[in-house]
Amino acid sequence: MKKFKSPLEAFEYWEKNTPDQEFLRQNHSGKLDVLTYKEAGTQARKVANFLKNQGFPKQSKIALLSKNCDFWVMADLAIMMSGHVSVPIYPTLKDDSVKPIVEHSESTLVFAGKLDDFDGQKEAFTSVRIIGSDKYGTPGELSWEQIQEQNEPLTQLEPADPEELISIIYTSGTTGMPKGVMHSIRNFANATYNLNYDIDLVKHPRFFSYLPLSHIAERIGIENQAFLLGASMTFADTLDSFASDLEATQPDLFFAVPRIWAKFQEKIREGLPQKKLNVLLKVPFLGKVLKNKIRQKLGLSKAKYIVSGAAPLSVNLMNWFKKLDIEILQGYGMTEDCVISHLNLPTVNKIGSVGRKTYGAQAKLSPDGEICVKNDCLTLGYYKLPEETSKMFDAEGFLRTGDVGEYDHDGYLFITGRAKDQFKTDKGKYISPGPIELELTKNADIGQVCVVGMGIPQPIMLVILSESGQKKAKDLLSESLLNSILQINPGLEKHEKIEKAVVMKEDWTIENGLLTPTLKIKRSRVEKIHMPMYKAWFDSEDRVIFE
Repeated sequence: MKKFKSPLEAFEYWEKNTPDQEFLRQNHSGKLDVLTYKEAGTQARKVANFLKNQGFPKQSKIALLSKNCDFWVMADLAIMMSGHVSVPIYPTLKDDSVKPIVEHSESTLVFAGKLDDFDGQKEAFTSVRIIGSDKYGTPGELSWEQIQEQNEPLTQLEPADPEELISIIYTSGTTGMPKGVMHSIRNFANATYNLNYDIDLVKHPRFFSYLPLSHIAERIGIENQAFLLGASMTFADTLDSFASDLEATQPDLFFAVPRIWAKFQEKIREGLPQKKLNVLLKVPFLGKVLKNKIRQKLGLSKAKYIVSGAAPLSVNLMNWFKKLDIEILQGYGMTEDCVISHLNLPTVNKIGSVGRKTYGAQAKLSPDGEICVKNDCLTLGYYKLPEETSKMFDAEGFLRTGDVGEYDHDGYLFITGRAKDQFKTDKGKYISPGPIELELTKNADIGQVCVVGMGIPQPIMLVILSESGQKKAKDLLSESLLNSILQINPGLEKHEKIEKAVVMKEDWTIENGLLTPTLKIKRSRVEKIHMPMYKAWFDSEDRVIFE
């Protein structure tokens, strides 16, 4: 595998050597638009030329607001080609969340591409120039298409200093205001190379990109990996077409978060109830045909690497998929370490762990069990926050992750909790909710769960029902949730035992601010809203309460 000095150098290699190779495959309005490396490069170079002519100082900050699409990747390339710094913003954020990022980053311009509600976001850019898209219906001072008509491609690209900033990535913010994580060109190049060191993919692999490109995992694992390997990137058209677009793509690698795996399981069970599935899997020939059919339908028939990250995935769910010959490889990493930390691989996969250290990564546990990581692509720090940056590293230069874990005798890391998620009941004892929540998700009626208990004698669990759970009668649902409590409590310490289950009336979503864009629960927001009710719920005679 060739090692490049920058993501842009990698892209230029394929642009020059395989100009007609498929690069961006965009499902749009019911048809597939395909751009080759040369075609995408030409568009990006025209926009880079436009940016060069604006007189912006070198390394100016340029925001990028769009769902995953061809526009996103070409805009990112154009920003790199013109010597500026990208500031990706989650496309689901509202203007009151977007504006602080725009202002804090001092962005001078924004590329606004494929969006569901630009009207609810554009107020954040009142003092910033907007480059929109005719293709995706986002208005701006100029459109991407107008720039194509008015500019020639930038042919000579200035060599970049590998130590220069390439991007400021604002964390999705499970607590408080997002912080801008700074990464250099060298960081992105090293992270992508390191990630691929132990991975053996076919030449010019095919990727399916749908998790936010504004998140480090998709940025390094899909976009930058595509630059490195000369891969194609396929994008879904709409949420409704997601399943069929994925099925048509059959990517060589697939990355998802736990919520996606739970949804996949629900859809399989809708068409094939568990009892019937169990019977069919026991029949040798039928079982093999069925497994192949399910993998094909999910879009995973060619996926050599099927990875889950961003949050813990239950062992129960991984074992369920393994029976279908879908082996999920759990990994672990952060925005701050460019996700170069730990990963399971097909030949060395220990279910329940997040794997062994990846190539180029060092790791240790602090005396308190905090996971600390060091590699050659650690963040340069938090933008404009020197005090926060200094707290991030220990005396040996290891990144303090805030996660607590333990290693087994084979070197596999198991995450046991997050220090910031711990809470005290009024008995004064700390509880780490993560492992408890993971066990509770074994119940197929539970879509999401948050174990809380500050100010009450024993913890309670707040539950968002799965689709199957929503279809159940209340008495059956109460029995199901109570059984989960009765099953888990014997294995917990006295102060950890769950007292009640409270079924939430309103879903936790990205839109209402209770999930991050990577579908993690914003615990602090959930607690702030519901804490006033804890005592009343705890004092209720019912053990299962419907809000």
